[in-house]
Amino acid sequence: MIDFYFSLPDIVRYIIQGIAVICFLFPVGAACSMAERKVAAWAQDRPGPNRARPWLLARIPIIGPILGYFGIFNLMADGGKLLFREDITPGHVNKFYFVMAPIVAMTPALSTIVFVPFGAYLDSAGQILPVMLANVDIGILGVFALASLSVYSLILAGWASNSKYPFLGAIRASAQLISYELSMTLAVVPVLLWINAPGTTGSLSLVRVVEFQSQPGFWGGMWFVFIMPVSAFIFLITIFAETNRQPFDMPESEADLVGGYHTEYGSYKWSLFFVAEYCQMIVGSGIFILLFLGGWNPLPWIPLADLVNWLHDLLHWQWLLHPIFVGLLSIGIFVTKVLIFIFIFMWVRWTLPRFRYDQVMRIGWQRLLPLSIANLVVYIIAIALLQK
Repeated sequence: MIDFYFSLPDIVRYIIQGIAVICFLFPVGAACSMAERKVAAWAQDRPGPNRARPWLLARIPIIGPILGYFGIFNLMADGGKLLFREDITPGHVNKFYFVMAPIVAMTPALSTIVFVPFGAYLDSAGQILPVMLANVDIGILGVFALASLSVYSLILAGWASNSKYPFLGAIRASAQLISYELSMTLAVVPVLLWINAPGTTGSLSLVRVVEFQSQPGFWGGMWFVFIMPVSAFIFLITIFAETNRQPFDMPESEADLVGGYHTEYGSYKWSLFFVAEYCQMIVGSGIFILLFLGGWNPLPWIPLADLVNWLHDLLHWQWLLHPIFVGLLSIGIFVTKVLIFIFIFMWVRWTLPRFRYDQVMRIGWQRLLPLSIANLVVYIIAIALLQK
């Protein structure tokens, strides 16, 4: 089976992989809306969405009550409602750009996953090979370039709505992106300097970053979150701001902008904005895990290859070394870390109050940017001394 798959032309394999990733990412992004309400209910000490019980499905032994308890029937009902509800387009909007905005929102949200390695497997020589759609040297640069385009959908939606609240939300989105993108980029530079030592081939690949956290020895196996905690902290804060998550959800800000850029939207077009936001959260969490939390390695100082060899030596099962098992194991580890991060996103939303807009700007320009510059200078000096 696997031999047949790798015998296919590259373009066919890339199309299959791309469809598989989108088929996973899109429903997971949609399911996050239900998970968010469950986390909100947990934070507020109430049952949450568990009332929808279709007569026939709810009577399936064991499965029916479990699906009802976790709110899966509510998710199905919400999907059907948003898909089939009458799609109203207000008469005062610019219809072409109004319809284009949610489509534009989905494009960078799904395309950034191309550069994200989400697993690895062992080849016949025992080498770790990444599972990803495009293993290129400009991985992190490609992610930043595509992710920065997501704000254009918010600007387009705010302008095309021809209304003051959506327009103010769009202006806030563009200002917030500029304020935090500089700090995000500067936070990543120390990691790239560390992995590109003098005399080595330069690379911006995320696979290279994970390889550096998989080396033997105390410093080799240490994750970058321990070596560069300030960079990790800045990057984490900027992810919240770039994905417009509370306490940085200024473009929506229901209290003073009604709903911000999506005020005039409803039904399926409205849901596309939120699926795009959850997809960005998933990709942002994945980038943070690859940069600072060892990627698909289970624990610090325990790389994936050592875990597989340890399991094989313990159980003596030959299939433990099979590429499919190793690939599924690595993907499982990576996805588990991503899900933990998604929970943190939701936990923060239902725990912390929203910042005022002037506070968001002050944090971006007067706190994070000077801190990221000072952090970069310190690590430039330290890395230059260590790699001298």
